[in-house]
Amino acid sequence: MKAVRSVLDYLAKGGVDTVFGIPAGSVNAFFDELYSMPQMTPVIAKHEGAASYMAAAYAKYSGQLAVAIGCSGPGSTNLLTGAANAMREQLPILFLTGAVPTNTEGLNASQELDVQPLYAPVTKYSVTVRKGSDLLSEVEKAVTIALSPVPGPVHVAMPIDVQLETIEPPDLPSYPTQPRTMPSNQSVKQAARELTELKNGIVFIGQGVRRAVREAIEMAERLRWPIVTTPQAKGYIPSGHPLYKGVFGFAGHTTASDLLNGEEGDGLFIIGSSLGETATNNYNKKLTDGRYVIQLDHDKTVFNRKYKIDFPIVGDVKITLTELNLELERLGRDHQPQPIARVENKVNKEYTTQHLLLSIQQALPPTARYHIDIGEFMSYVIHYMDVYEPDTFNINVHFGAMGTAIGSAIGAAMVDRKRPTVCITGDGCFFMHGMEVLTAKEYGLPILFVIVNNARLGMVYHGHALQYQRTHPRFEQAPVNLSKLLESVGIPTARIESLADLKEERISSLLPTDGPAILELAIVDSQIPPMGDRVKFLSSFGK
Repeated sequence: MKAVRSVLDYLAKGGVDTVFGIPAGSVNAFFDELYSMPQMTPVIAKHEGAASYMAAAYAKYSGQLAVAIGCSGPGSTNLLTGAANAMREQLPILFLTGAVPTNTEGLNASQELDVQPLYAPVTKYSVTVRKGSDLLSEVEKAVTIALSPVPGPVHVAMPIDVQLETIEPPDLPSYPTQPRTMPSNQSVKQAARELTELKNGIVFIGQGVRRAVREAIEMAERLRWPIVTTPQAKGYIPSGHPLYKGVFGFAGHTTASDLLNGEEGDGLFIIGSSLGETATNNYNKKLTDGRYVIQLDHDKTVFNRKYKIDFPIVGDVKITLTELNLELERLGRDHQPQPIARVENKVNKEYTTQHLLLSIQQALPPTARYHIDIGEFMSYVIHYMDVYEPDTFNINVHFGAMGTAIGSAIGAAMVDRKRPTVCITGDGCFFMHGMEVLTAKEYGLPILFVIVNNARLGMVYHGHALQYQRTHPRFEQAPVNLSKLLESVGIPTARIESLADLKEERISSLLPTDGPAILELAIVDSQIPPMGDRVKFLSSFGK
């Protein structure tokens, strides 16, 4: 059998049923094997970068390994940004890249590039395989690393001749299950005692809480402590929960900022946040000043990076919080569930980005999951849109690659086609990866793409205006009617140009069932987005 077939058999044994990427000469052997493997669907993207974002969302929402593949040279480098994004997000993705035949290395072969060292700093493991007999064992090693207690992306480069080498059919190794880091009983008991002895405190929630939202809320309710989330964690705590005080960090809320900048709170319990720049409002010192700080994470490397942590707890967030709640119960902290209040959508009658986004949310089901791209509209989403149900926002503030959400919505819809999926993106992001709407059409994915079209790089425009009091005219461009463009490829569209166009039934009727639809918002909003602290941080340099 061909060596590459053993790789596909191994992945299929592990339940991998989807592969994201683009076929080309150096990976044709891989794709050729898929003819006889109907259980595995190749999702052929329009750009490898978008394929990597699809794989990221697939890994995030399926809880399984995702696979992304690209050819040697440019296909491999196009995937690199997605690998860096996955590393930041700790997502288990196997990046497979083609490579020129081993006997042509160094001879200026077509699309030759040694990408192993390029992937090394943005993956947990990167290797180029030199013999067909080693290919399966290297993939197995990479997958095991990807699915380790602290997951992340891995990379295997496969030269053409290595893929095609004939090998004896191997006994497929066992496919790993991702182990969870168990907290020590002592740390749980001590943490519970520490929490109960504090007079009061604040629960600070990051995106690591995603699979433990119920347990985190229960713990806050037992302690009667207010909850604050990072921008990346928006979407996990319902806005109507009486303990919820909003988002702290980029585009955050005054209620959260006042709480953390004030004197209130002897303790701070950080759950699932690495305390990066956007999560801490530019490394605000007041976050931990004068507070006893407890931090829970499955990754011990996040402790004591920028902030001194008094009591670190290493453990799977869901398991640890479950045990912590039991210990708090034993110490007399009873659980009094708080009713979730109905949140009234703050819609006004102005033709603004804020009003348009809130009107769209009002017209869509509360279960809709929003994938938010990078742009000025992202700050409006974080600041103004409400959370009705847990896990309804996917906001990639960390790495911040433009166009991420377009691929992300596709990857998520591949996992769950029944859940309403909405991508909020901008014209700048669309010009990078917008043709992936054709991928959504080809695979019948019901995604509503909302395009905020302001004919400029909005975040850059406002950022420069605030920081330098001027903007370069090339940050703007001639307006383009994207609805007409997308109508030409057979995708349902609607273009909003005024308040008269903004009808709830028009928005809700676009929610697709068997393919994508486009809602274009043509608006040039001169209001300053709620991102001023970010500008202040950038302005602090060079002074």
